[in-house]
Amino acid sequence: MALNYIWIFFFVIAFVIALIKLIFLGNVDTFSEMVNATFEMSKTGFEISLGLTGVLTFWSGIMKIGEKGGIVNIVSKLIGPFFNKLFPELGRNHPAYGPMMLNFAANMMGLDNAATPMGLQAMKEMQVSNPNKEVASNAQIMFLVLNASGLCLIPISIMVYRAQLGAKDPSDIFIPILFATFFANMTGLISVAVVQKIKLWDKTILSYLFGTTALVAALILSISSMPQEQISIFSKVATNVILFSLIMFFILLGMKSKINVYETFIDGAKEGFSTAVRIIPYLVAILVAIGVFRASGAMDFLVAGIKWMFDSLGINSEFVAALPTGLMKPLSGSGSRGMMIDAMKMYGADSFIGKLSCTVQGVSDTTFFILALYFGSVGIKKTRHALACALLADLVGLIAAILIGYLFFH
Repeated sequence: MALNYIWIFFFVIAFVIALIKLIFLGNVDTFSEMVNATFEMSKTGFEISLGLTGVLTFWSGIMKIGEKGGIVNIVSKLIGPFFNKLFPELGRNHPAYGPMMLNFAANMMGLDNAATPMGLQAMKEMQVSNPNKEVASNAQIMFLVLNASGLCLIPISIMVYRAQLGAKDPSDIFIPILFATFFANMTGLISVAVVQKIKLWDKTILSYLFGTTALVAALILSISSMPQEQISIFSKVATNVILFSLIMFFILLGMKSKINVYETFIDGAKEGFSTAVRIIPYLVAILVAIGVFRASGAMDFLVAGIKWMFDSLGINSEFVAALPTGLMKPLSGSGSRGMMIDAMKMYGADSFIGKLSCTVQGVSDTTFFILALYFGSVGIKKTRHALACALLADLVGLIAAILIGYLFFH
């Protein structure tokens, strides 16, 4: 019931702050801004769902072709031993493994258009074997927390923004983001594993984790050595080539398996359309609460309080200027992106605050959005320890980003 309480919390805090502003400061605009936020974010929630409908319909159809074509068997051979340890309740060769692995790979490469439909498909497959349909299963929680703790290890979009705003070396945030993301991911994985009593020191789990880390590190180092002008080109070419190659691979796999590719696509597309419609109320609910919270000025109060606390203790509080980006990230991806860009414009793309804001932006993901989207798509109402573990990963990632930022940039 965590989402229920956090949803109420946003509204209560917003109301209290607006009331304080009205009584003690004579501010009559806050309530108006909060009401406007309910309309604006309701519209935003619907527009996001509407925009997702076409994408989800298409990729659900493609995923159905891959599923019928045998992608699960292929993926199971590659990562089956690892997933069997990390998701013990699913057993071997579970249908969720295919879309789950593709979701992780797409997120790591920053391919959001492909990652979301695959993640929703994985959640749907896990829901089939979930004994209590309104309560999140252990496997669903592990999958969601790993997504929410920031799987995007190659932040091409952030580098593009840095290049556009005049950064001398847009890729200089690569390694800091990698380190900070590693801490966030490990925190998410370990916290869920502790609650679910999964043995992380198993040699199979360790070998996969170290192998993946080494592969990603090598890829990041190779990209970071590119000239600045090639970063934007790489982003466009790599993203499009990977996405379309994935589409063709699934189609060819379906043809090889001698299935009716078109009819299979239509069957999967119908399921994707139904899922897109079903998530609208969940997205509107959480986005309106976040919008009201922001409009009340609660975030400004929080940042000012943190700055006062560190100043009182005599600790360098320069990092506080980058905090709005980090604190907004779990609530709103577009909001945190706007704050990151604003920080670079105000302080400079190559300033400490500019670089730190970019590092913070690349660490975690939009936790509340993902929670509402993924769990809402299958009708889960009780999230158990999912939110706590995801927010813990966000917090550790934020702290790690700040400390690493001081180490690399200050």
